[in-house]
Amino acid sequence: MSRTITARARERAADGGTNRWVVLVVLCVSLLLVALDATILHVAVPSLTEDLRPSSTALLWIVDAYPLVCASLLILFGTLGDRVGRRRVLLLGYALFGVASAIAALATEPGVLIAARALLGVGGAMIMPATLSILRTVFPDRRERATAIGVWTATAAIGAATGPVLGGFLVENYWWGSVFLINIPLMALILPLGRRLLPESRGDSDGPWDVLGALMAAAGVLGCVLGVKRAGAGEPLLALPTAGPLLVGAALLVLFVRRQKRRPHPLIDMRLFSRAAFTTSVGCIVIGMLALVGLELIAVQYLQLVLGLSPLETGLRLLPLTFAAMAAGATGSYTLRRIGPRRMVGWGFVLTAGAVLLLTFMGQHDRPLLLTVGFVLLGFGLQTTLFSAYESMLSEAPQRSAGGAAAIGETSYQLGAGMGIALLGSVMNAAYAPGLASVPGVPTEASSAASNSLGEAYKVADQLGGTAGAALHQAARHAFVDGLHVTLCVSAVLLLVGALMARRLPRVMECPAEPEESYASYESPEAGELPAVDGSHEANPSDVPDKPAEPRVPATREAIEPAGSGRPAH
Repeated sequence: MSRTITARARERAADGGTNRWVVLVVLCVSLLLVALDATILHVAVPSLTEDLRPSSTALLWIVDAYPLVCASLLILFGTLGDRVGRRRVLLLGYALFGVASAIAALATEPGVLIAARALLGVGGAMIMPATLSILRTVFPDRRERATAIGVWTATAAIGAATGPVLGGFLVENYWWGSVFLINIPLMALILPLGRRLLPESRGDSDGPWDVLGALMAAAGVLGCVLGVKRAGAGEPLLALPTAGPLLVGAALLVLFVRRQKRRPHPLIDMRLFSRAAFTTSVGCIVIGMLALVGLELIAVQYLQLVLGLSPLETGLRLLPLTFAAMAAGATGSYTLRRIGPRRMVGWGFVLTAGAVLLLTFMGQHDRPLLLTVGFVLLGFGLQTTLFSAYESMLSEAPQRSAGGAAAIGETSYQLGAGMGIALLGSVMNAAYAPGLASVPGVPTEASSAASNSLGEAYKVADQLGGTAGAALHQAARHAFVDGLHVTLCVSAVLLLVGALMARRLPRVMECPAEPEESYASYESPEAGELPAVDGSHEANPSDVPDKPAEPRVPATREAIEPAGSGRPAH
């Protein structure tokens, strides 16, 4: 009976609203916009550094401002979308993203570019949780939702890995600011499409929105990530600029959690974290993104500064990672049904760790086959892990809390990305700097400046010239490769920790029937107010079916057993 109700609801949706698969296309284009901006700047860093001459700290802020601001505001805008409408927040994010992109493209000072990147982070924080929470409500059936998430994660991989290729082409043919201009035509396309095609949906709107709690969460996340970033830049952990933000951020997050537990209508239902699958999925997303973004940034520097590849050639070298990630996303739904979340996430981490260890064979000279195989395994393994972790996390959250759950997932995503740059960057710096401490014929001041980064070392070597310059150049290359090997080993250990965490995930993929959560209950962009999915609004008389209502049936639960389990699905 429940399947009959769900089928009839979908028929009404097809007749009176936008098809949910068309909605998925719009959401994927939205995600592509954000994912491109997360990586398109990486290949432009050398050109940007030469033009704007930012300090090492300013350069870190130029790269990090976007993910840090985005991570800190995801909970605020994710829960706000539950109250005022996810589509409304999403469309505002599009507009802000376009304006910030124009400012970044025309920046002539490092401070202006940092501010523009921060504004891009605000727009990204509006877009990311809205896309995922709309996807959660548009696809109530877990099988279809798994397919949709597979497409969604594949799109994220396409955007993240296409960014360097597109960025390399733009930098070689135009100037570094053109990597931001690409956002403007995308925004001009998606804004009217989203306004016309996306349905409006809301979550639990009972009680006032906790503005103070949202600000506490934003400040807490920002403080923690800022402290980690300073530690990653080489500042002492116990120094006030590092320990201060960490302690304040941690204290605010603790107060935020206590506040949410006491409130009758919290921003985020903290009971979600009592579910092992939800908490484990969040942790796996953090570790997966920590490895991916940190390694990708270091790999770009290796390809350009050690192997001497152009920005475009660098982007093309990363394409195998993209194609492997796309394949993992496209086959993720089938794989999840066959082997279950526990095995899928665990073996994804193990495969990624193996790929990272394989890449330790990179050296001073180009080895294209090794890099291609390593990137393919890395892309497939990480995308498999992220897909299954996202799917498990969303399936553990009820629809009424979709915005909050999506915000937690995206905060984990961005937090992992920011921590990856900071933590793996700090490991890289710690392993790289000692190799330049005593280069024959190089003054102490020059060695100290060269220890900041490989790009800085090349500049100092060019200024010195002669035998000393050549010696510093060669020493910096060797120190960078040694540091890269150490960083890869640390990353492999973290990935294996993620594989152990995955043992807390369910062994089977359970599919609850949710007839009460149908796409037909959403607001059409062209229609008036319809009842919210969670039943928080009164139903309109026109929405009452012609037939008498069938008796409500308890939701059934289907468990899809992994292949070879010896038990039939029931």
